[in-house]
Formats: sequence, C-alpha cells, structure tokens
Amino acid sequence: MNRFLSLLTTLAVSTALAHTAVSSITPALNAVVAAPSAVQLKFSEPVELRFSTFRVMAVPAGQTVKAAAKLALAEKADSDRLASLPLTATTMAAQLNIPLNAGLRSGQYVIAWKILSEDGYPVAEQSTFRVK
Repeated sequence: MNRFLSLLTTLAVSTALAHTAVSSITPALNAVVAAPSAVQLKFSEPVELRFSTFRVMAVPAGQTVKAAAKLALAEKADSDRLASLPLTATTMAAQLNIPLNAGLRSGQYVIAWKILSEDGYPVAEQSTFRVK
C-alpha cells in the first residue's frame, strides 16, 4: 500500500510540475522553405495569449540565434525589424498562426516566444528556419 501511495504522489507531483511545451512548429526547426505566409505553433496545452509574446525576425549578421531571439522579444509588435505582423488574439489557445510580412528575403529567421502556461509558469524558447 505504501508503494502505491508513493507512486501516486510521484505521478501527481511530476504532472503538476510539467509545463507547457511546443508540440509542433511549422516551418520545422532548421527547415529550408520558400517564404511562408505564416508560422504555426502548437502547444501541449492552451497558453494565455494576452500574457504571451510571439515574434519572428531575420537573424542579424554576426548574431547567434539565442541573441536574435532576445532582440526579437524586446521589439514592439509593430516594429519594422520584425518579419511577423502584430497578433490580435487575446484568449487561451493551444494552436497559434503568426502572420508574416509578404515576400520575406532569403536568410535565417528566428521564431521566438515567451508564453504564460496554464499553470502560470513562464516559458521562453526559440526555433529557426531558413528562407531560400
């Protein structure tokens, strides 16, 4: 009986500590694609969009992806430096389409996000793709 309770407690704690994760990204990590019209993120659970930030930006020459992600997240939603257009959604969502400016130039792009998961935990990550 003690083993069962111990196992049950372990499962409950590990489930409670699990935070929202991205389950898929389009374009996929390091994909080489024609200029897309949008980026799609799917999450393991709904995220609070009004407390989250999503940006797509060309990686500046000489910058690491991580540094470019920080730069992108620091930009205002309507910044000319971003490849993404401002989002208008403000609800909970498990899937998000981020519209992009038309005719992205060839090069590497970073998709950066900072989300507030359903359990209130902030998560910041990034992905990259390349436009032919």
